[in-house]
Amino acid sequence: MHTATLPYHDDGVELEGFVAYPDKKRRPLVLLCHAWKGRDDFICEKAQAIAQLGYVGFALDMYGKGVLGKSKEENALLKKPFMDDRKLLQKRLLKAYETACRLPYVDPNQIAVLGYGFGAVCALDLARIGANLKGAISVYGHFDPPSSTLSKPIKAKILVLHGYNDPVSTQADLSRFENEMNEQKVDWQAHIYGGTMHAFATPGANAPESGILHNPLSAKRAWVAIEAFLNEIFA
Repeated sequence: MHTATLPYHDDGVELEGFVAYPDKKRRPLVLLCHAWKGRDDFICEKAQAIAQLGYVGFALDMYGKGVLGKSKEENALLKKPFMDDRKLLQKRLLKAYETACRLPYVDPNQIAVLGYGFGAVCALDLARIGANLKGAISVYGHFDPPSSTLSKPIKAKILVLHGYNDPVSTQADLSRFENEMNEQKVDWQAHIYGGTMHAFATPGANAPESGILHNPLSAKRAWVAIEAFLNEIFA
């Protein structure tokens, strides 16, 4: 496996992606969108896990080179500008998408996006703006849509992996998202894990009083579902 950091820019903001790939052969790409902390070790490890499946994993950067939140409060402040301005969020996403597509070992017609938490907002928004995606995966994500003026017909298949006991994004929130997908006649599926809270796939998540708790079994099941979904869309 090969790994490297990849600098790129968006309107003067210095960004740094992390890429992992098996070899120089042109392969499908999975864009990985980090949670609210920033492009941390967790998302880079997921990029390497994607490369082990035979794809190119590109962990994008929403905040800026080296920017990582050190507390819940800092994390919330980092993601706030993007949640308040979905046009800014989508623009930053497209810059990463375009950067990754230019890599010589990426097949630009075989792309998926995978996001966790805030990153799942990013993954779904990339699908909502009509990007050329085979699939988009939300893991313990948020489902509130951007304004209709910032949306186009979704081309991607959608996979949602979610905890039944997630108080951050509730079953009612998920139901509204499912209705949104049905209205657009999107090919979607949702896997719901019982006894599972927010951030269930993130080791070290341990704030059950806030509904945040790592669940190793649900995390394992979610990764199996991700592998199967990628196999399907890239077949």
